[in-house]
Amino acid sequence: MSVPRWAVWAAYAAPSCVLPSSLWRVREAFRDSACMAHAEPWEPYYIVGLSAVSLGAALLTVGLVRPWGEVFPRWIPGLGGRRVPVLAAVVPALVGAALLIALIGYGLFLAEPNNVHPDCPPPKAASLVGLCYAPLVAWPFLLIAVTVAYHRRRTSAGASPAPRP
Repeated sequence: MSVPRWAVWAAYAAPSCVLPSSLWRVREAFRDSACMAHAEPWEPYYIVGLSAVSLGAALLTVGLVRPWGEVFPRWIPGLGGRRVPVLAAVVPALVGAALLIALIGYGLFLAEPNNVHPDCPPPKAASLVGLCYAPLVAWPFLLIAVTVAYHRRRTSAGASPAPRP
């Protein structure tokens, strides 16, 4: 069974939803601004790391529609060339989506902006920050949709083995 076109689009949309906020954070991490004026010396590196990890996690969504999500690449010792167990991809993806939904819900409805400088972000930039972070809301739902398509494709009665990478 082939990958539905919509699933491919959704898989590539996931990292596209994460990229704007990641770029914003990296930009802000090393700027001399009110936001970073009282930051600890390690915080800019944490912010860059957070951006890299979140973008890397979003890129893993693409693996649910690519051959390397079905068969381990040959360069992985001990696993190379073997099929990826369906649940080894589905369970972490759904747990990750649930955590993302919880984090987004917390951020939207429960979090209070504390310990933030009154000018952070400056009023002109606040709408840009919102535009950069708004696409993140779609990420867990795109991940769920692609994961369900992956599960259906890999567990259907006529599922054929994936091509070897």
